[in-house]
Amino acid sequence: MGDVLSTHLDDSRRQYISEKTGKILKDFFQFYEDQYGVALFNSMRYEIEGTGGPQAQLLWRKVPLDERVIFSGNLFQYLEDSKKWRNRFSLVPHNYGLVLYENKAAYERQIPPRAIINSAGYKILTSVDHYLELVSNSLPGPAPKSGAAPILKCPTQYPLILWHPYSRHYYFCVMTEPEQEKWLAVFQDCVRHCNNGIPEDSKVEGPAFTDAIRMYRQSKEQYGTWEMLCGNEVQILSNLVMEELGPELKSVISPRMKGKPQERQRQWIQISDAVYRMVYEQTQAHFEAVAAKCEMARPAMESAIRTDMDQIITSKEHLASKIRAFILPKAEVCVRNHVQPYIPSILEALMIPTSQGFTEVRDVFFKEVTDMNLNVINEGGIDKLGEYMEKLSQLAYHPVKMQSCYEKMDQLKLEGLQQRFDVSSASVFKQRAQIHMREQMDNAVYTFETLLHQELGKGPTKEELCKSIQRILERVLKKYDYDSSTVRKKFFREALLQITIPFLLKKLAPTCKSELPRFQELIFEDFARFILVENTYEEVVLQTVMKDIMQAVKEAAVQRKHNLYRDSMVMHNSDPNLHLLAEGVPIDWGEEYGGGPGETDLSAEKRRRAKQVVSVIHDEEAGLPYEPSPEALSPGAPPHPTSPDSVSELRGLLAQELQVDSPQSPAEPLTNGTSPRESPQPPEPESERRPGQAASPLHHAHREPAPITPGGEAVSPASPPRRPRPEAAADGDRPQPSDQETGEEVSGQGGRPYVQTTTEDSTGVQTEF
Repeated sequence: MGDVLSTHLDDSRRQYISEKTGKILKDFFQFYEDQYGVALFNSMRYEIEGTGGPQAQLLWRKVPLDERVIFSGNLFQYLEDSKKWRNRFSLVPHNYGLVLYENKAAYERQIPPRAIINSAGYKILTSVDHYLELVSNSLPGPAPKSGAAPILKCPTQYPLILWHPYSRHYYFCVMTEPEQEKWLAVFQDCVRHCNNGIPEDSKVEGPAFTDAIRMYRQSKEQYGTWEMLCGNEVQILSNLVMEELGPELKSVISPRMKGKPQERQRQWIQISDAVYRMVYEQTQAHFEAVAAKCEMARPAMESAIRTDMDQIITSKEHLASKIRAFILPKAEVCVRNHVQPYIPSILEALMIPTSQGFTEVRDVFFKEVTDMNLNVINEGGIDKLGEYMEKLSQLAYHPVKMQSCYEKMDQLKLEGLQQRFDVSSASVFKQRAQIHMREQMDNAVYTFETLLHQELGKGPTKEELCKSIQRILERVLKKYDYDSSTVRKKFFREALLQITIPFLLKKLAPTCKSELPRFQELIFEDFARFILVENTYEEVVLQTVMKDIMQAVKEAAVQRKHNLYRDSMVMHNSDPNLHLLAEGVPIDWGEEYGGGPGETDLSAEKRRRAKQVVSVIHDEEAGLPYEPSPEALSPGAPPHPTSPDSVSELRGLLAQELQVDSPQSPAEPLTNGTSPRESPQPPEPESERRPGQAASPLHHAHREPAPITPGGEAVSPASPPRRPRPEAAADGDRPQPSDQETGEEVSGQGGRPYVQTTTEDSTGVQTEF
């Protein structure tokens, strides 16, 4: 590797990379400093004038769940230096940085990890052929001949490959398909979280940065969505530099690379990763310097805005009126001929998978709470409530259980519209909708937690508690229906603008953009930091299409199939005291309701498992409710009653439990599916509900359930049985994984902190480069 880098990245080429990167960053930061003043003015104006949208009915978690491990387990990693597969203990903490340890013993002894991977910008591949195709397309020249040895051989049929267009690739594999599916859900959640690296609460720096990215790319005649707007600011800027620098280097270096196509591919992956590291380090230093400069200038700018707020607004409105008079006739014709006819089809393509995903979120939440209620009746009662609620509180961060919601967005297809509107990929909209789903699930869970905690202060009996849980569930579902409708309508409007505005700007640019400089004289010099002609021009273009978009979303809300509230349906603060409850100290269910007196001496290991969202470790205890024992899974054993998958069954069973005059004796616990019950009623169809009507808890999709523990945790074995290797694969074709000790060096930056003390700074999670 060293020879490859020294040959193709000598001192002169490194100097060229540094100068080119510096030039790109200088141009970008000019846009950023201009947009910073505009964003600051908009933020302060919104604080004074903004009334906000409809008030949310659900509470939101102000103190995030930290010190939680999302997932941990073993998988094989391919080491490029030794060209061998090694077993690794892998862990995903609350900041979603994938942490790789030598083994589990190293983790328990707090030995620094081998690597911490920030997965922003990565794609998760489960096919070696797909990976080889991407690698082959990334480098010009002849493709490897058919039958030639590929650059990667996977020892099992279940690979997991992290691919990045510029940075290093990571290769993993597991032994079984269920393992692959679980790790795939976890990796996708890591990518989803890390891609959303710009803080949502950044009201000035965030909008200034994203607007500067858009303005810079438009200055290069690049309109439309950008797939590499992923990660924190430094990562996004590094991608911006590599988008321009990469093709230049490829055209210069590629002809000089020697060897077979496979060897040339390996060399280019190493070179690209080395260049990306150089760009990242230089970008980080530049960004921190510019951010500090803007922060120092902010107090003076805020003082000027407060003093001249009215004059700035008047000046901007005067400028907008002049620009509107100039471009409005052209913009209206463009909207009428090229945008308006396509808005309904774009909206329909967005609404179907998004609404299905939010409905699935509702169904998953309903089923998890109802399962918990059944467990309270049958097994633990109030003594086990803390354990159940601690698991339920993590539901939104459970990648496997949330996967059924996220995968609904895989149906989103914008084919036919992508070329017309220059939409590079639908992944931008998929991930944004999935993030909204997770937020709404967490809001619903947190609201349920808060209301239940208040109810427990009344000291209810077990029967009263079960009735209260059901009543609170229905109350939360009504709030969820309203909030999910509001969130979806906002998402649809933003997505339509994100698709159509770049298209309109590109269409109008030849006739309008060259005339914009003459409007600069309408801006007073003192206000030039807060009013930009380009931004005002875009706002005017946005207004020309906004009325059509608002009308389209309004008409869609009338259709029953999407289960959206009409704009006229406004739920005011129906629970004035609810938001006051959220101001209290965060609830620690494990501490307050941690079980009976016999469970006070919980082992540290069991406590650690309770803080893990997705477990791959079996508790060495008796079988849990609704979970088959190992003997029940053996061939010939009688079928074990499973958790009911029909909502009507769940509610019917729950109602029967509450109607029992005397509880079952401990020796004969009431098991799920064994009590006689009436025929389940069919779920209420969406088409029979009024658009403004909250969906009934009976409305639930039938699906095959997974084994459920009391806390709603999916069960998986600690060490899944290894599937025999296919006979068709010869020993020479598939290298055998090994868990032997390896001489792989610890990643740079010296010893890394132990994962439980790793913190996330303002720039995002720790990154392995």
